[in-house]
Amino acid sequence: MTTQPRWRELAAAGHGGDEAVVRAALADDDPVARELALGALARLGVLADADLIAAFADPAAQVRRRAAQLAATHPTIDLLPLLRDADATVVEVGAWAAGEHEVVADEVLALLCELAVAADDALVREAAVAALGAIGDERGLPAILHGCADKPAIRRRAVLALAPFTGPEVDAALQAALADRDWQVRQAAEDIAASMQHDT
Repeated sequence: MTTQPRWRELAAAGHGGDEAVVRAALADDDPVARELALGALARLGVLADADLIAAFADPAAQVRRRAAQLAATHPTIDLLPLLRDADATVVEVGAWAAGEHEVVADEVLALLCELAVAADDALVREAAVAALGAIGDERGLPAILHGCADKPAIRRRAVLALAPFTGPEVDAALQAALADRDWQVRQAAEDIAASMQHDT
């Protein structure tokens, strides 16, 4: 069977409830088919943690990325393999998934802090900072504050990530952001400052 009809068959199986056809595609030679199979299992409501864990080790980055996206709705799954992936795009989505979980293991939190500060890829740093803000654990605050001095997109994300936190360091970072040379960073700081005033 040629590739595109195979993809259409998988899409139909996912919508039609044919779990056997979908599961068989998890071992397909075509990475797009494996990627589609993961989405179809999720649509059917039968995607197990074990399916995702196996996909975290898939040789194709696109499959691992899709697994990372789907892992966001599996709060008990271990995201460490994604955060340690060799492909930055997988790590980025893995960090986003951690933020969606909100409650994460200590090892995941520690690695997010490390990525937020030291990842070579700016999108990974941005995603890690955002995740730390969503998680709201005080141990992530130093990494978020570090992000307030990074590239503009990361500064903006870091300012937004300050929302769950209070204290002199947070106040100082917000004051600095209000005078940032980037208007989006200033806008984010104004929004956070306003929300904090509203909450008090």
